[in-house]
Amino acid sequence: MTTERNRLGKVYLVGAGPGDPGLLTIKGKELLSRAECLIYDRLASPRLLAFAPHDAERIYVGKRIGKHAFKQEEINALIVKKAREGKTVIRLKGGDPFIFGRGGEEAEVLAEAGIPFEIVPGVTSAIAVPAYAGIPLTHRAYTASVAFITGHRRLDTKEAPVDWEGLAKGVGTLVFLMGMTNLPNIAQRLMKFGRSPDTPVAVIRWGTTPKHKSLMGKLSNIAARVKEAGFKPPAIIVVGEVSALKDRIGWYEKLPLLNKRILVTRTRAQASELVKCLEERGADCLECPTIEIRAARDQGLLKDALSRLEAYDWIIFSSVNGVNFFFEGLLNSGKDIRTLGGIKIASVGKATSKALCHFHIVPDIVPKDFRAEGLLDVLSRQGVKGKKILIPRARKARELLPQGLEKLGAEVTIAPVYETIAPVPSPEACERLKKEHIDLITFTSSSTVRNFFKIIPSKLRDNLLARAKIACIGPVTAKTADEMGIKVHILPQRSTIPDMVDAIEAHFASR
Repeated sequence: MTTERNRLGKVYLVGAGPGDPGLLTIKGKELLSRAECLIYDRLASPRLLAFAPHDAERIYVGKRIGKHAFKQEEINALIVKKAREGKTVIRLKGGDPFIFGRGGEEAEVLAEAGIPFEIVPGVTSAIAVPAYAGIPLTHRAYTASVAFITGHRRLDTKEAPVDWEGLAKGVGTLVFLMGMTNLPNIAQRLMKFGRSPDTPVAVIRWGTTPKHKSLMGKLSNIAARVKEAGFKPPAIIVVGEVSALKDRIGWYEKLPLLNKRILVTRTRAQASELVKCLEERGADCLECPTIEIRAARDQGLLKDALSRLEAYDWIIFSSVNGVNFFFEGLLNSGKDIRTLGGIKIASVGKATSKALCHFHIVPDIVPKDFRAEGLLDVLSRQGVKGKKILIPRARKARELLPQGLEKLGAEVTIAPVYETIAPVPSPEACERLKKEHIDLITFTSSSTVRNFFKIIPSKLRDNLLARAKIACIGPVTAKTADEMGIKVHILPQRSTIPDMVDAIEAHFASR
């Protein structure tokens, strides 16, 4: 007989961390991958939603002052309802569920309803945001005590009272969450009960994210300074002598690309390396893929080449996609890397060589100039006259390499293994591009440039190009951009992602 408990799902109250998606716990990420229903807050990073299965139900229940998608009682009822449907429910909450996240209230409701649940702690913004700003909440030269206080409650509220005198006189560091609207009252209360008006105060907005900004002041003037600067929630307020250490050991605000918003047009599957490198330097990346990669529809030339691999002297790979789709075809044909034993391998670029290493292949040649021109120069000195060369590549690509090899006397076979198409950007992506100021647009291939013109509405595209700087990975891409009427501002000396990111950093540093 099936019991009610057997029909119940399970709820996980998961702390999403303070905003930086890298601060999600390992357990939190693993649970997100199992979610059947995801109920999430405003302060949970949107990047975390990608960890959930594509078919998971997603329900936004975010709150901000004056604008609540759901009341707390409705959220509680929703969590219970979804669990009773037999689903694995992930309640994703910004920061830590039990630090002013109402996780305790939700857990009480679940316990009363007899719903199985677990609590998964998260990195609270009360600790992480000051740390990113360079403020240690405790320091043996300054203070040995710290308190976390909710700052949004009204002074006449019937909620648990705040011991203002105890806080003012008895605690070294005070961290107020959700206190921006109430900041003048907070400062007045602390000074009234004995805290020095000269006490250093730091206000940190959107801490741990690329929009991170901070403001320093004293208890006597911080409210005026915040109003003058136009600081708005979400923000953390840190009161105490340790706040003065921000200027000495602050590190996050020194990241070279902090507060720079960069549009990445690479394919979604390949954008990760570029996005990671940019985000490590503080950039806020918006992904809007302008190309989509898929296996070539006509695999006839590849199948023919694979059937007589032993006839080739060389195989030349010029892209990561060429490597991946070639070996997918090789394995699908019932063969493996042993059939390449007598064939020499050439690779254009570090990324392509790294992709080959995943298949336990070390290329015989990698030119210093990561372009077809560089490889032609090396092979011309090697001598390829009479050699049979296979080039697995995109269906449409530059003809410079095969034509150059034929001029050197080689017999060249081109086997299209993949093709690119222009995806349609989502309405949400276009809407964000309209609203957000874009500082830089990156192009990593000629296809990304051409498709940018195809898929982005002309008015939006022209507006973006008029305001943003342009970075291209190499001269071929830059030439395409120039032909399309785009002025290129950043061009690395070598056509690699790390060199491109270095060039982007250097450009903004010089300005």
